[in-house]
Amino acid sequence: MTLLPDRTELEQALALVRAEMLPTPTHRWPLLEQRLGATVYVKHENHTAIGAFKMRGGIVYLHEALRREPGLRGVISATRGNHGQSIARAAARRGLPATIVVPHRNSAEKNAAMRAFGAELVEHGDDFQAALEHAAVLAEQRGQHLVPSFHRDLVRGVATYWLEFFGAAQPEVVFVPIGLGSGICACAAARAATGARTRIVGVVSAHATAYLDSWRAGRAVAAPVSTRLADGMACRVPDEAALAIIHAEVEDIVAVDDAEVAEAMRIYFTDTHNAAEGAGAAALAAALQRRTALAGRSVGLALTGGNVDRELFAQVLAGGGAAA
Repeated sequence: MTLLPDRTELEQALALVRAEMLPTPTHRWPLLEQRLGATVYVKHENHTAIGAFKMRGGIVYLHEALRREPGLRGVISATRGNHGQSIARAAARRGLPATIVVPHRNSAEKNAAMRAFGAELVEHGDDFQAALEHAAVLAEQRGQHLVPSFHRDLVRGVATYWLEFFGAAQPEVVFVPIGLGSGICACAAARAATGARTRIVGVVSAHATAYLDSWRAGRAVAAPVSTRLADGMACRVPDEAALAIIHAEVEDIVAVDDAEVAEAMRIYFTDTHNAAEGAGAAALAAALQRRTALAGRSVGLALTGGNVDRELFAQVLAGGGAAA
């Protein structure tokens, strides 16, 4: 099996996704274009029913899991929030119990959203990696299906937003945040499937550099996590399969710090009146960092989610939040 899903696999995934959701918009915002001095296409995955791109992966993953395991009794997964919402929603629609493991001090509002979709929420550990390891233990103890945070079927689902994007625009470069890797690998799959010639630039948090360090080293490298804003990018240990695709397909990776992310969140709200969570604003933060080089060019930005807690967003809009 090749690393990337092919066009047929992506079209099959798109049919599954389209049965549960409409396409999300790709917009050009004049104020944002003036600020960057470029033609800018924003893909609004903050407009899905869970407020993030992850919704698509859960739809495809659980469809395929039930096809392979029709007797599946329940699912367990780990998350910082958006993947968990996706799995909780997809499980509820299929009549399956879902348990979601999050680290302590996770986003209160993301936790509430997962519970609202019917999931049992378990808090364990101080970061995503600890939650992930505990989820595996729980799945073994309960005899339930462990949903990984990176999987080919998740990539297939997520790639449907990139099929929509490349159908609407094929800019010279696109900036994509990296959490555990499904979003950027999905971008590469859709680029290959559509024949787009767009350069892919990954974006990591400067306070969670595992994928940047691994990309530079040519091997998996763990890195500490200290970001306060970009919880969707708070990866300590990279996924080997995702890393292989990133090595093969991604042209560059940029690191943005929490202050840059906070500024991008403010700009999104000022220029477009969209709420962006930290990871959702990271692509814009990277484009702003490279504004001089991007002048006069066409740029794609993945606004991957808008699930930021109200109190934190208020701090960010007031000019703080990076060191909260």
